Amino acid sequence: MARPPVNALRAGEQAVDWPGASDASLIFIGRIRTPWTDVSDCPRQGHLDGPLCRIEIFDPWGDALSGIDKCPQLEVFYWLHLSRRDIVQQCPRNDGVAHGTFAIRSPIRPNPIGASIVRLEGRDGNTLLVRGLDCLDGTPLIDLKPDFAFFKPLAPEKPSERHAHS
Repeated sequence: MARPPVNALRAGEQAVDWPGASDASLIFIGRIRTPWTDVSDCPRQGHLDGPLCRIEIFDPWGDALSGIDKCPQLEVFYWLHLSRRDIVQQCPRNDGVAHGTFAIRSPIRPNPIGASIVRLEGRDGNTLLVRGLDCLDGTPLIDLKPDFAFFKPLAPEKPSERHAHS
């Protein structure tokens, strides 16, 4: 049985007219290299014991990697450049049961930003070697941050301290 095209609507799904205008701009700071070239082969979620992947940082952003070697895990944010952006009701299991796009973790979103927690395995200049990605080879990189679990949360201000600053 032939698979439907990746961008085809499934039974029960709904798309909207794409507005075309943008409210913000962003730049790609790098490119992600993974073993997956086809959406059907790409894992739904990355695993920290998954295949070794590369995050290549473009110039002039290489200096921003200073100190990253001390971060065992990173949050990686990327642009899902092949995803549709106009579907508001989706059937993730192709069963005809629709869910709102914001109620599921589908890569099909108005702003198709993907995020993964990865384990840093090494660094070679402006290239990071990581495990835990779940995106296609050539995916544009938006940002990197140390995994939030790496940091301790700040203690909230006490009510008496809040009033002292007023």
